[in-house]
Amino acid sequence: MKHILFIVTSTNKTGTGQHNAGYEFSEIADPYFEFINKGYTVDFASILGGKPPFVGYDSSQNLSKKFKEGNGFKRLNFSHKLSDIDTTSYDAIFFPGGLGLMTDMVDNPLVKETIKQVYESGRIVGAVCHGPTAMLNVTLSDGSNLLEGKNINSFTKAEEEEDNHTLRDVIPFMLDEELKKQGAIFSHTKPFESYVKIDGNIVTGQNPASAGGVAVEMIKLL
Repeated sequence: MKHILFIVTSTNKTGTGQHNAGYEFSEIADPYFEFINKGYTVDFASILGGKPPFVGYDSSQNLSKKFKEGNGFKRLNFSHKLSDIDTTSYDAIFFPGGLGLMTDMVDNPLVKETIKQVYESGRIVGAVCHGPTAMLNVTLSDGSNLLEGKNINSFTKAEEEEDNHTLRDVIPFMLDEELKKQGAIFSHTKPFESYVKIDGNIVTGQNPASAGGVAVEMIKLL
């Protein structure tokens, strides 16, 4: 049996405008069911532990509704504190998106060390939408940046603009631009269409529509 750890933001406000933030609901629900339908175990950790904040719940999305009414959501709301987790017992880690982690994961030393250890051990690192924020500022054992020369994607500037996510007021930086600055080879498709990129043991997806696809590609690697 494979064990997957979802690492989730604990931040509920973002930007100078103090807008509501958290994890994007479907970006947990959709991959969760891809994993458990394969018989995998999914655990949840967050920066602070406990009940992480969320945005974007839509009851018309069948998987989101099913997740919210099921045991997965109950377990998520009692998430482990990341500092209490032994990540060596997991086959993969996954970072769902949402604006919250642009605050609490961009420079978090434990997040950086966790990604470094998982990546260097050959295990799978997955992220979707704003989730690749967690991969910024990760220094590997040889002193190089994790993102240097890696094929990566994430939520794009065009999508931020369509969502009226203005710099500083809503988001602290443009994620695609920061990924490129750290050496990522960035690619994307049209706004809000599914797009997944695989580079070795790193899997990234562009937007909410890509969340289930990231899990599917992670499963193939596992």
